[in-house]
Amino acid sequence: MDAQHSIRPDSSFDGGDLDCGSGLLLLIRRHIDPLAAGQTLEILSTDATVEVDLPAWCRMTGNDLISLEKRADGQSSYLVRKGAPAEREVKVAAAAPSAPVIDRAAVDAPLLRPLSVMGLGSWPRPSWMLRAVHDRMAGRMPEDEFQATADDAVSQSVDAQLRAGVDVLTDGEQRRDSYASFVGGILENCQLIPLTDLLPYVSDPVKFEKEFRALDIPAHEVRHPAVFGRIARRQPLALHELKYVQSISDKPVKIALPGPYLLTRTMWMECLSDRAYASREVLAEDIVRILREELADLLHSGVALVQFDEPVLSEVVFARAKAGSGGRSFMCGALGEKKPINEELAFARDLMNAVVAGFPRERTAMHVCRGNWSPDESVALAGDYRALLPHFKQLDVGTFMLELATPRAGEIEILRELPDDRRIGVGVVNQKLKEVESVDEVLARAEAAIALFGPERVLLNPDCGFATFADNPLASSRIAEAKLKSIVAASIRLRDKYGV
Repeated sequence: MDAQHSIRPDSSFDGGDLDCGSGLLLLIRRHIDPLAAGQTLEILSTDATVEVDLPAWCRMTGNDLISLEKRADGQSSYLVRKGAPAEREVKVAAAAPSAPVIDRAAVDAPLLRPLSVMGLGSWPRPSWMLRAVHDRMAGRMPEDEFQATADDAVSQSVDAQLRAGVDVLTDGEQRRDSYASFVGGILENCQLIPLTDLLPYVSDPVKFEKEFRALDIPAHEVRHPAVFGRIARRQPLALHELKYVQSISDKPVKIALPGPYLLTRTMWMECLSDRAYASREVLAEDIVRILREELADLLHSGVALVQFDEPVLSEVVFARAKAGSGGRSFMCGALGEKKPINEELAFARDLMNAVVAGFPRERTAMHVCRGNWSPDESVALAGDYRALLPHFKQLDVGTFMLELATPRAGEIEILRELPDDRRIGVGVVNQKLKEVESVDEVLARAEAAIALFGPERVLLNPDCGFATFADNPLASSRIAEAKLKSIVAASIRLRDKYGV
């Protein structure tokens, strides 16, 4: 930065001692929005953290911090140039209703047998696949080369699942940087940014840094989807994942997608997404539309099950109880606006029901867990399903894929009141533990579920994925395969016993 400004600003204001997380960004927006592209805004501040946080905000919004002058009185002067039109061109998608009519009919797929075994979604990536993920995000690998590399990684993960004997395959999410943020590299006007660039947007940056250190990987390696304009699906999100697995196996395939509430909470950020959306509710309309389009394409292509991941529901009901959290948990990137619990659950319910409306219920599912970023059970959220049960009963999905092996999930008996026409994907192994559960351990957990729901309604799975974040697998491929083998062995004995 220059020692002093070389040009006169077009506008100026004094932000006093406000930091970026306590109102300064709102003032910046108020003063920069009236300016024409290329004009400059001077920001005066006495807060030392602005020097770190303002460059991150500029990178995210397409503006340029062109000069910084530190004055003898302790005040700093920042000169920001408003982004030029060519740099900030936004493709605006036409407004759409939250639940548009989809004319792509679902193609028949085999109904899942009772006690079917499947992974939750993610599988540990080989080291060469991790390099490919990073090279792609950095622009160092052409797309066709990346997809060919990913095909090889998917084939390996499918081979491991087949050796284990699962009934339903996933692609292991090998092409994704994480279970949810990958959409940021696909949607129009959405971009993946490092978590470190979010510090200006949180109320307590110190606490936030402590929370994302629990990821056990550098925060700059974790990406977050940021919205800069009206979002739209420029290509399918996961249809190519389905089609590749179908090309190498005849077994039923499950595809996991981030749920509408998760995406809304993740993408809605004050001083950023409100450039394109008046409220998070309006943003949610576009998210619902995009997910309905994707769901229609997947069902039309013969997917057996589409699982919507909504782990942030746990953050809604459990974060306040977590000691020292102050009501906030990192919890899968749930950084956006949060209202009272009942309002949030009603909002999440309406979004999910809007996504699945009119589609075959038996081919939709929702997954809920309490955090899967660290093998340390103590850093994840804890609490039984009692607070979420009324919410579950109002949802129109056909299956609930639930974390139940960990003691953090509480007693399964609480789920007794789930509607009789819904299946339960029961977590019977804990992906966080290095030890492989014995067949007898799996049988005990499965039998507890069968006693409540009957064998016809029970599916069997791990609590969560084995590598929710690409850089942070919670198990090796060897251990993941061994855990699935234990589930399969238990399933075979149970099918014999109950004749299903």
